[in-house]
Amino acid sequence: MTSMRTQYDTMIADGTLRPDPAQAALMPEFDRILDALSAPVKKGFFRKAPEPPKGLYLWGGVGRGKSMLMDMFVNNLGDIPARRVHFHAFMQEIHAAMHEARKTGVEDAIAPVAKAVSSSVRLLAFDEMQITDITDAMIVGRLFEALFADGVVVITTSNRIPGDLYKHGLNRDLFLPFIELIKQQMVVHELASPTDYRQDRLAGSPVYFTPINAESRAQMDAVWRDLSGGEAGPLTLHVKGRDVTLPLFRNGVGRTKFHAICGQPLGPADFLAVAEAVKVLMLDDIPALGRSNFNEAKRFVTLIDALYEARVQLICSAAASPEMLYLEGEGTFEFERTASRLREMQSESWAQA
Repeated sequence: MTSMRTQYDTMIADGTLRPDPAQAALMPEFDRILDALSAPVKKGFFRKAPEPPKGLYLWGGVGRGKSMLMDMFVNNLGDIPARRVHFHAFMQEIHAAMHEARKTGVEDAIAPVAKAVSSSVRLLAFDEMQITDITDAMIVGRLFEALFADGVVVITTSNRIPGDLYKHGLNRDLFLPFIELIKQQMVVHELASPTDYRQDRLAGSPVYFTPINAESRAQMDAVWRDLSGGEAGPLTLHVKGRDVTLPLFRNGVGRTKFHAICGQPLGPADFLAVAEAVKVLMLDDIPALGRSNFNEAKRFVTLIDALYEARVQLICSAAASPEMLYLEGEGTFEFERTASRLREMQSESWAQA
């Protein structure tokens, strides 16, 4: 099993990665965990299981390489039982498992669910830890307490320092013990690289493709492969009893078609949840807008407002330029602001702000 330091140095030497002192400073933390997980467990009736190592809470700005480094680590674990999953997806699984557990009549649905998780892995790697849902906030503390008690090591990435998780959330006082648990069980490390590698990949590249044809679809596919590595799964967000699904999601980049999100009966809360969950949204096949699809157009305006306020990078294919998308029917005047925002969101200065 190769150390993370060796892997990292090899990838720099062959040109796969650029030297980055902030990333290099993380190698001892990854190797600390790797060494502990790789140590042979002594057998025997009176042998006590070794104390698990502290996990790692890796936070910092978008595009600094957090997910890349975590994936590199997980892919090098060999036979050590581990799982890498997006945090939203994991919590959705937990909710579903607790629902099934309650059917059996158990008083505490968290306990058997946590035990099932801890019996299957020694390490959990979460991408994009963030808490925006009151239900998640009430569950996550007890869940993680049980996982840590069973010796599960947790590595997670986040754009927020632990103290900012669930900031301004409902009944946040009840969530504060979880923040303290993170500080006790995990090393908190900021990846303070000055370089946004995601923006570097997009620098100078178009992010608005028109018209919709084979060429623009091929360009969108090329951007997707570059940002996601071609691997992805769906991301489903639970918002006020509704499911909002992005068919493709990887490392903070989501992709969906216009009609899959704007053609559904969704509202501001749904689009705010999407803007909270992604750092880049790829939106395919925005049609010409007008009387015939007025409701879809209104939702599109709300979506763009949510993405704009959250500084989400939008990459899209559309039937026409922003100023020519909405030419007839009620709402053309109001759409001028949306067109202006779409134009601004294409600028390199906006993306880097």
